[in-house]
Amino acid sequence: MTTPAPLSGGSTLWAQVWSRVNRPDFAYVPMLFGLALIWAVFQLVNPNFLTPLNLTNLVLQIAAVGTIAVGLVLVLLLGEIDLSVGVVSGLAAAVMAVLNVKSGVPGPIAVLAGVGAGLAIGWVHGTWITKLRIPSFIVTLAGQLAWQGALLSVLGNTGTVNLRDPFILSLAGTFFKRDVPGGEMLSWVIGGLFVSLYAVGLAWERRQRLQAGLAARSLRSLVAQVGIIGVGGLGAIAILNADRGLPSALVLFIGIVVFFDYITRRTVFGRSIAVVGGSPEAARQANLDVDLIRISVFGLASMLAACGGILAASRLLAVHQSSGSGDVLLNAIAAAVIGGVSVFGGRGGVWSAVLGALVVGSISNGMDLLVVAPPVKFMVTGAVLLGAVTLDAVARRRREAAGL
Repeated sequence: MTTPAPLSGGSTLWAQVWSRVNRPDFAYVPMLFGLALIWAVFQLVNPNFLTPLNLTNLVLQIAAVGTIAVGLVLVLLLGEIDLSVGVVSGLAAAVMAVLNVKSGVPGPIAVLAGVGAGLAIGWVHGTWITKLRIPSFIVTLAGQLAWQGALLSVLGNTGTVNLRDPFILSLAGTFFKRDVPGGEMLSWVIGGLFVSLYAVGLAWERRQRLQAGLAARSLRSLVAQVGIIGVGGLGAIAILNADRGLPSALVLFIGIVVFFDYITRRTVFGRSIAVVGGSPEAARQANLDVDLIRISVFGLASMLAACGGILAASRLLAVHQSSGSGDVLLNAIAAAVIGGVSVFGGRGGVWSAVLGALVVGSISNGMDLLVVAPPVKFMVTGAVLLGAVTLDAVARRRREAAGL
């Protein structure tokens, strides 16, 4: 990768550091340092922050928002935005709850109906945006208002629907150590399998690049990356097992991330999303169905919002009129952007949602432990989001100046 021009005569070292940070294998390093700093500060202020109990609660809190953020990553890769995902998450959860509790529909079918409702809503948004050439900001803002009304209508006069179905509650309420026979050992198996598959995926990608005559990363770099992931992943298993064990919500969340990471990086459809977001005209010249890609992405984003809303309802044991409102949309957008997805389209990855959700969730969780007032929490999260977008804009200008 070409190194950006030095800012001044004494900035050669800075230019070298900048070029390394912009390499794909270093993309998440600044975010990891930032996360470590956030954890260190909150631990110094409140020693309960890094306890197994609080860290288990943290991963439960980020699973729902992180799932919604995965869908927003796909939309942002298009260079678009979806302001309705928070309300859609609440509406999908309400559809599931009403069907299960009031109509007696079995839990699995009610969950599928909620997810299907989210997919249908996103398909409507995508079609409206694509076919009528209306900005996504306007369509999804209108959707935010309309689906809020639909949420109130679905819930009816009761306002709150309490969930009791064992299947629905198990989605976010199962802990392997506490609830599954042999679950503690099973957690280690899942962790080891994840690290092994991650290593195999990196090795396979390197082999494919070498066979195609393309530049490939060194074995030392791959081993270092697998080592970091291994230590982090298995360390997380150890911490979770020190409390109630691996939560089912985290397994579902990581499973969604792994699946959509594969889709975006290893399939024609996934790579087409970045192409459309980076240059729609180039995508059309390559004979890509730009309209279908856009519609599909908005459909997937709302479907993932529905999954996040159902996970949140499972954790909270209820759906109510404010489900999906409040800071859900802000936190989901912040998770995607803070994780490194460019708001200008074409750059970023699904794993950004994990890191971003960890950062946003850690800030929120830490401030909750310190009993910080909600207005301050909103202001702090907004400031972090603005900082991330500003850094993205600066990085974009540097890439353009360097001809990248």
